[in-house]
Amino acid sequence: MIKTETSVTINRPLAEVFDFVTTIENNPQWQSSTLEAKRTSEGPVGVGATSLVELKFLGRRIEAAMEITEYEPNKKVSFKTTSGPTPATGSNSFEAISEGETKVTFLLEADVGGFFKLAEPLVARASKRDSEANATTLKDILEAQAGGVH
Repeated sequence: MIKTETSVTINRPLAEVFDFVTTIENNPQWQSSTLEAKRTSEGPVGVGATSLVELKFLGRRIEAAMEITEYEPNKKVSFKTTSGPTPATGSNSFEAISEGETKVTFLLEADVGGFFKLAEPLVARASKRDSEANATTLKDILEAQAGGVH
């Protein structure tokens, strides 16, 4: 079992950060391993909403279906994989630090198997490195949209 937790503070309002992160189609902009991401369910984002993501991780293409399992606007979104090679769960938690400043914490737990099981320590390090890089990219994108990098 791999567990990765990463936090970042972004100089943007809570609602703006929450909206950007919870729009699955934005994932390829800030998640280096995400090649494509799309919603597969109708209606508003919330518990039960589904999506399909195509990833490239450690040189392998992976397709995984995801489902939102918990949804609290401007607070938390949790998800699980419903198909794909690696059962995983995760959450994105959001907290207003001050007016215009938001802390986001990303948590991912994955039960690696098959090809990845043999390389679990490598997968754990790569997952942590990707998570930290993604958090930095997210911060850079959202702060640049504000009219300048802080």
